[in-house]
Amino acid sequence: MRVNGKIRAREVRVIGPDGKQLGVIPLNDALNLARQHGVDLVEIAATAVPPVCRLIEIGKYRYELAKKEKESKKHQHASTVKEVQLSPRIDPHDLGIKVVHAVNFLCEDMKVKVALKFRGREMAHTEVGFQVINKFIEEIAPFGHPDFQPKLVGRAINLMISPLPRAKRAKNPHVGEVAALHHEDDEDEDEDEEDAKPAANSANKAVAAHHAPDAKPSDAKPKVIVGTEPAADGLSTPFANLEIKP
Repeated sequence: MRVNGKIRAREVRVIGPDGKQLGVIPLNDALNLARQHGVDLVEIAATAVPPVCRLIEIGKYRYELAKKEKESKKHQHASTVKEVQLSPRIDPHDLGIKVVHAVNFLCEDMKVKVALKFRGREMAHTEVGFQVINKFIEEIAPFGHPDFQPKLVGRAINLMISPLPRAKRAKNPHVGEVAALHHEDDEDEDEDEEDAKPAANSANKAVAAHHAPDAKPSDAKPKVIVGTEPAADGLSTPFANLEIKP
């Protein structure tokens, strides 16, 4: 983005502050005109011949560009694509899990690509695969719509599902269930910890009792060796009064 003195064209097509075109004038005259209005000369179409410039404050112009970009992102289609794979003999419970995944993706403004693949002799009964696809479409109808009818391409049925606008889309029913499951898991962990505390205390007491030394009773008397006399060197021996007969 070129502004004021950075513009290199000799002549420019100028748009006034009120949005009206002022015609093609020399660059110096356009700069003087911008100074008179107290604004900047901003080049908004550099590839045009001659380049198109606008008399506007550069800060205000950048704000307008950012606002337009933000508005365009709100209305642009989802660009992220998630894939869900099915089979003609899928179990109803497994199909429900696939539907939950697809609903979560659609509620996050993502597109969902559905691919149902046939293996071996399953190609002889493609109508079974279309029944599974139609059942899948019915389940996710409150959250998304197919971009085209299911088509058999090669050995697979392909389908692309786009999310509905947020105003028309149902709320994700699985958000509360997931939060409740996490809450129940936390409560179970707390109960397990509380139950484990008494058991740990009992185990600690048992280990301490096993390793503790044997206590002596308070009324126990020390053993006294009777009939001993101190030896000459000051040490007592039980054999001091022993009489030896020949």
